[in-house]
Amino acid sequence: MTTTDDGVGGAREALAALRALAQEPSGGIELLGGFTDEQMDAWPVFVPAACRAVLREVGGVESEEWGTYAFGPVGGEAPGEGYLVVGETGYEGGQLVVGVGAAARADWGPVLRLEPWGDEESVVEAPGFVGWLPELAGRLAEGEDAWQQPAGASTVLAVPSLRAAAADPGLARLAGPGDSLTDVVDLRELPGYPCTLGWEPYYSTAHATADTSGSEVSFTLVGDGRALLVRSLVSGDFLGRPVERPAVPADAPERAVAELRALAAELPGLVVLEGGCTEAELDDWPVPLPGEVRAVLRELTGVRIAGLEPVELRPGAVADRHSPTLVDMVGGPGSFWPVAWLDRGHDPVSVQVRIDRETGEWGHVVSVPGDAERLAEWPEVSLLAESLPHLLLVLARAARGAARRAATADGGVDGARFASRVRSALHHFLPNTGEPWVFSAPAREWAAAGDALRAAAAAALPGDALVADLREAPIPADLCFHRVRAWGYRTRAERLCFLAGGRIVAVVPVS
Repeated sequence: MTTTDDGVGGAREALAALRALAQEPSGGIELLGGFTDEQMDAWPVFVPAACRAVLREVGGVESEEWGTYAFGPVGGEAPGEGYLVVGETGYEGGQLVVGVGAAARADWGPVLRLEPWGDEESVVEAPGFVGWLPELAGRLAEGEDAWQQPAGASTVLAVPSLRAAAADPGLARLAGPGDSLTDVVDLRELPGYPCTLGWEPYYSTAHATADTSGSEVSFTLVGDGRALLVRSLVSGDFLGRPVERPAVPADAPERAVAELRALAAELPGLVVLEGGCTEAELDDWPVPLPGEVRAVLRELTGVRIAGLEPVELRPGAVADRHSPTLVDMVGGPGSFWPVAWLDRGHDPVSVQVRIDRETGEWGHVVSVPGDAERLAEWPEVSLLAESLPHLLLVLARAARGAARRAATADGGVDGARFASRVRSALHHFLPNTGEPWVFSAPAREWAAAGDALRAAAAAALPGDALVADLREAPIPADLCFHRVRAWGYRTRAERLCFLAGGRIVAVVPVS
């Protein structure tokens, strides 16, 4: 593979190969006109000297058989994800791209073939654009399908961005803080070229749901082409593999209270807090209160944010909205603590913190249909947070983002826009709103599970109950039991079961 130097030697070789390509007797290949320096100066990307030397004379290659390769942003896809699109790779949405950066570099690069669906292999074809051009010309001259470059003998694997950020400071600076549905591929020292990229999307379309194929993958080149971020944009598809979650900070109770107090001071009327309880009052609560829950309740017992129904932590207000039938269907008294009741012109929704009766632990925060009949017909759950303090951090983050987006020219905040932004940011508080669906399976399939919690769930439930593990699910996530093939069309739910504070969720069908 030819590489690029920091002068014009590589450019001369590239131009010679392109000119020879245009003279091929088989014909059907045309060189597109080049660009002026003024045009390249106006591009939103830096153009190195070697690239300029080529682009002044050749702006692309047009092949009657394989289409057009465009060597600049004019007429092509606008940059913004760290690369320019050179052309398409076929009919499945694949793209041939070249990395571009703002820093002064000798060449653009790397050159990658990105296949979003995972069926075809993504490949790094070359480290630099100018050095890759003779290779492209040679393949076209030989009549090969330029989009079907054979995969490399070497492979580099993508890793979860959260793991990369924790393990490699240099890669962390490139990948940023990471998130549950983004992988990162380290392109800094590849074993050779071409090099296959090993990755797969987090979603699966193998379960034939009504909304299958709503998901897609986005690519971003960062650090001037030193790393590739692969993000799964999951919409109405089941998760195909476990995810890693960002760690909830150890000081989440204190941090949540501090952030909400700061917002209440900055946004009077838009964020309102209700004061906390005394220790004596907390001792009289009808459920056990672990230390991190007490740390919150001593400081506040209610949060009202414009655009969201009140979050009420004291006994009474929210619990009174739950019918006895609903309470029995979701575990009975003492198995959860309701914190909000949502009714937005649809069926009502109960937001609740799940409580492990055996340990007294307050676990995951979920939302479930608030109407018993609706729950029986359409059993579904949304995972909102890992804990009550985490939920408050989610609320604070949504309010802070809404305030930023609703800021006015005079430094204030437009209340109506703020409320709309909050509601949009927290739309997933309603179940089944397009977040990733956690796949569930019959409990009998967990009977021989090596995982102790899964095996315990299988032993405690009927074999035809559907079970799902939320420990390796992203937040937010949807759990739509009625979307699974094993859930018959006329099947109705007898009850939902939450084990270990909501880490395992199951639905038991009516016998």
